[in-house]
Amino acid sequence: MSVGRIICAGLGPGDPDLISVRSARAIRCARHVAYFRKAGRQGQARRIVEGMLSPRAIEHVMEYPVTTELPFDSPEYIHLLATFYNDWAARLRALVTAGEEVVVLCEGDPFLYGSFMHLYERLKDHVPVDVIPGIPGMVGCWNASGLPITWGDDVLTVLMGTLPETELIRHMAGADALVIMKTGRNLPRVRRALEAAGRLDEAWLVERGTMPGQRIVRLADVDSADCPYFAIVLVHGHGRRPVTGGEE
Repeated sequence: MSVGRIICAGLGPGDPDLISVRSARAIRCARHVAYFRKAGRQGQARRIVEGMLSPRAIEHVMEYPVTTELPFDSPEYIHLLATFYNDWAARLRALVTAGEEVVVLCEGDPFLYGSFMHLYERLKDHVPVDVIPGIPGMVGCWNASGLPITWGDDVLTVLMGTLPETELIRHMAGADALVIMKTGRNLPRVRRALEAAGRLDEAWLVERGTMPGQRIVRLADVDSADCPYFAIVLVHGHGRRPVTGGEE
């Protein structure tokens, strides 16, 4: 029996026009398309590719058993997610072993904090897996802000809003430029940490960057109860700037 393969297509930051030619080609030709989503939702990945799928495409909806209902480091959360990824890895492996090609959709870049990494680790030693890079969501957001994220010798630090507040403060205080992901309900903690580190006045909240409904506002001006899910926080670097004439 012939063996198919899995193609993970990086979708970029959200604007369908920012999908790579290679990913777009794989998506349009796909017979089997799999994507993650929260139960009862269309799913961000599926929204991005609306109108691109073949009418004959078979969709495999991978619905998370839990998202924010439990602490991400609790034993129950870890067990539920591990079981979920094990189950879907087995399903996709069966399709590939039967000779099918499956395109798995992944927002941003698959190898940058993407859910696909959990499937990749379970599949890569058993079936062929190709990964198509995508523009990371943070790149779309800092371009949407209209300001360079780094200058000269600036060091860019990427933080998770799930970190303890003391850790956030420590990293923020010593960073040149910052990207803070996984904000959502963690945004009040992120805001407190930025204020403690003396960086709040420099911080921007970018919600739904490059997507419909995009919003870019100073974090200091955002109500403390405003915690959008699809949002990241940026603090732009202020390092060595180009001088007049274009030389550094």
